[in-house]
Amino acid sequence: MPSHPSFSIMKVHHTPGRLLMSKESSFDIVSKVDLAEVANAINIAMKEIKTRYDFKGSKSDISLEKDELVLISDDEFKLEQLKDVLIGKLIKRGVATKNIQYGKIEPAAGGTVRQRAKLVQGIDKENAKKINTIIKNTGLKVKSQVQDDQIRISGKSKDDLQKVIAAIREADLPIDVQFVNYR
Repeated sequence: MPSHPSFSIMKVHHTPGRLLMSKESSFDIVSKVDLAEVANAINIAMKEIKTRYDFKGSKSDISLEKDELVLISDDEFKLEQLKDVLIGKLIKRGVATKNIQYGKIEPAAGGTVRQRAKLVQGIDKENAKKINTIIKNTGLKVKSQVQDDQIRISGKSKDDLQKVIAAIREADLPIDVQFVNYR
C-alpha cells in the first residue's frame, strides 16, 4: 500500500500511573450563615420566651428580615436576656455567632426598644487580606485568589492544603469561615 507523503504513523507511548500534567487540588474559603438554621433558632427562642416567667406580659419579639435580625423588647435588660436566649439557640443549631454584628439599641413604638443585628455573609476585603497573610506566613506552595466574597486556594499537594486549613482554623478571625468545594 502506498503511503501518502504528508501522513506518517506516530507511536504513542502510554505509561500507566504517570500523569503528563500535574493536577492541582483546590478548595474555597467562604463565610456564610445558614438562614434556615437562623429561622429555626428564632422559632425555638420565641417558644421559650413565651413560656418564661420573666417574659410574661412582655412585648418581646425576634424577627428575621432578609439578612438582618430585629430584636424588640420592653427595656434594655430584657433585650439583653432576649439576645442571650437567641445566642444559645443559634449555638445549639450550629450557627456561628461571630458573623452577627449588633447595631445600636434604639427606642421603638409603644415604649419598647429595638436592636438590629446584621448577619455577615461573605468575606470582605479586609478579612481577605488577613486570610492571605496567614496563608503566606505558612510558607507553603499554595496560591490564593480572591473571588468576590470568597477565596480559592489551590496547590499541587493536598497535604499543603490541609495545613492551610489548619492554620486558618487556628487563627482568631473576626468572622467564621467554612471550607467548601475541596477537589
